[in-house]
Amino acid sequence: MPPERLSFENDDGHRLAARLDRPDGPHLATALFAHCFTCGKDIAAARRIASRLTSEGVAVLRFDFTGLGHSEGEFANTSFTSNVADLAAAARKLGSMGMAPDLLIGHSLGGAAVLAAAHDIPSARAVVTIGAPFDPAHVTHNFGGALEAIERDGEAEVTLAGRPFRIGRRFVEDMRETKLRPAIADLRRALLVLHGPRDEVVGIDNATEIFTAARHPKSFVTLDDADHLVSDPADADYLAGVIAAWMARYVDLAHEHISVDVPEGVVRTSEADPAGFLQDITVGRHHVQADEPASVGGSDRGMTPYNLLSAALGACTSMTMRMYARRKGIALDRVRVDVSHDKHHGTDAASDEERKIDAFRREIALEGDLSDAERRRLIEIADKCPVHRTLERSSTIETVEVSPQSTPT
Repeated sequence: MPPERLSFENDDGHRLAARLDRPDGPHLATALFAHCFTCGKDIAAARRIASRLTSEGVAVLRFDFTGLGHSEGEFANTSFTSNVADLAAAARKLGSMGMAPDLLIGHSLGGAAVLAAAHDIPSARAVVTIGAPFDPAHVTHNFGGALEAIERDGEAEVTLAGRPFRIGRRFVEDMRETKLRPAIADLRRALLVLHGPRDEVVGIDNATEIFTAARHPKSFVTLDDADHLVSDPADADYLAGVIAAWMARYVDLAHEHISVDVPEGVVRTSEADPAGFLQDITVGRHHVQADEPASVGGSDRGMTPYNLLSAALGACTSMTMRMYARRKGIALDRVRVDVSHDKHHGTDAASDEERKIDAFRREIALEGDLSDAERRRLIEIADKCPVHRTLERSSTIETVEVSPQSTPT
């Protein structure tokens, strides 16, 4: 689903530009993303992280801080404190939409900002920092000789990442006065610290200080060779995957509260990533994903369609055998079914296209104090599995086009 453009007003009356990435499938949680110093909501890492999280059912709001990107205001008049206030305003915007943030994610100085803002965002249950400084004043190291001019003249132009910015004295003083240790110690939320050991902009010792200052629950994951901006798509994808897996433990994902307009008996499949092959599959309150391997252009985030077909056969086989064993009082402790799929040549097919037929190999392992007769009977029962019978019989598939707004019948 394309990002939704929106805006909201901060405490100073400036309109801040934002993008809301929504999942195509069930909406399980909401994340608020704070970008790195002088970056913006559209930086590549932010886009990739948002894309991956939406594929996991997490909506992501990313916005430009005051005076940056498409947001109103003068950057020279901002400060670390104003960044924290902008985050609180973004959280209020999400709350007004019924999507109060469950997770706060901050990159670089944005990471320091979410640590400071968390106390004012009660809906947030977890916080993630990416390459964040322990001391916000760390960013002033990038100002070089301009610091003297800022102190003397009240503001000065500083070149950062090849772009000129006006930095004011208020910004520098606010950075120096801000101490994060008390906010981190009193965070009262699960914390995930992500940092690259080769980060040359914000050293990994900052991550150590953040982690040490925090109380449990807390986690620390290194990003191997990732640079400060997480510019490698593979690093951004890995990072987002770590966040998605970690947050499932600490954020109350709304699996029980999924409300989608899919009628009973219908399995809905929708594209999660039109640039690749990732699919969201929804039935009732259940959600899985399908994908293709990277070797054929996929992102390998889910089972292939044939994997899912084999899984249906394996699951149905195991369930059918379990039901029979319970009914007959057979001491079956555990069932394991391995299914592999291939295509073989049939001898009776009329054309080259039809000559290949699907072949499933099913290997069944039975555990328990079973007699030979019971084992033979259970293997026979495997063939009674409804999916087995469906695959053996010929099926008909009717295909019709409907409007995107229609309800299946």
